[in-house]
Amino acid sequence: MAAGPFGAGRSSAAQAPLESGSLTDVPGIRVGHATDPRRPTGCTVILFDEAVTAAADYDGSAPGETLGVMLQPVSPLERIHGILLTGGGPMALDAVGGVVRYLEARKVGYDWGVPNVRIPIVVGAVVDDLALGDGRIRPDAALALRACEAASAGPVGEGCVGVGAGATVGKMFRSRGLGGMKGGVGSVALRSGDVIVAALSVVNAAGDIVDWRNGRIVAGARAKDGTSFLNSAAQLRRDLDTSAPRADRRLDDHPFRATTLTIIATNVRLDKTSLSKLAMMTNTGAARAINPYHTNGDGDQVLTVSTNRITPSVSLTALGAVAAEAAALAILRGVEQATGLEGWPAVRDLR
Repeated sequence: MAAGPFGAGRSSAAQAPLESGSLTDVPGIRVGHATDPRRPTGCTVILFDEAVTAAADYDGSAPGETLGVMLQPVSPLERIHGILLTGGGPMALDAVGGVVRYLEARKVGYDWGVPNVRIPIVVGAVVDDLALGDGRIRPDAALALRACEAASAGPVGEGCVGVGAGATVGKMFRSRGLGGMKGGVGSVALRSGDVIVAALSVVNAAGDIVDWRNGRIVAGARAKDGTSFLNSAAQLRRDLDTSAPRADRRLDDHPFRATTLTIIATNVRLDKTSLSKLAMMTNTGAARAINPYHTNGDGDQVLTVSTNRITPSVSLTALGAVAAEAAALAILRGVEQATGLEGWPAVRDLR
């Protein structure tokens, strides 16, 4: 492996801006979005030229997912064929069927020992965006199929597209009349020599989004003036004062309502146990950019995949440190690239 610090982008890593690149910088990965025009919701699919080794870290209190348990190291199944990230809450998880049908029609999947049958393993993960528009409109298999048909190895679309269409942040205090802001999808790629570590995050967090490099809140719960930030962590400290009226301490932290999903991809060959550790380290990066993170009601998830293209002599600790950085950057981009909706301004609206 060529020596040198990790940088970002597809070329001249040392000179590229830190926040450039996307998940598809890892060769063999395609990403597609499909957005429902009837309300802010949608789904995002991640497909692979060849089956990838995969693992996960489910530290969230209420993760909405399907087949995720198979990513635990105790499962003998090592590889998967696709990932679907979808809005619409838990009821939208049946959209995974659209990806399964897309892959099955192309004879992608495990040989099940049955003539003319291949079994694609598609992991699904969901965020709740049901409060925006008509919550009866949710991504389904047809929309997921559209995302598959749109999948490409080109730069990943960011902001309010696909699964990020209805994402929001800073929403724990809405019952107190304090509004949140718009979230979305963000993606980056960091590389050093032949090694690539890339991230894609859909930012639908209960807490504030923080630029950890300077401690500044970028997006989150807004104060009563609507333009400055409440500082959710500071408000939660104040909430510990039980002498305040109970109504002043109401908290919107119900299960499923806030979830940040992060995908980490690398071309470095890793087994499932190593990828599990990589996912755990990645969560430390998400905690830099989201405060508070892993709240009582969240469904935060980190999925890690390896395309197994190269076998360099690099430490898992180094890869994990870079994956954490990539996750934090992708989360920051998710809000920076978002566009606002009525009642949910974006970062660009407050500048």
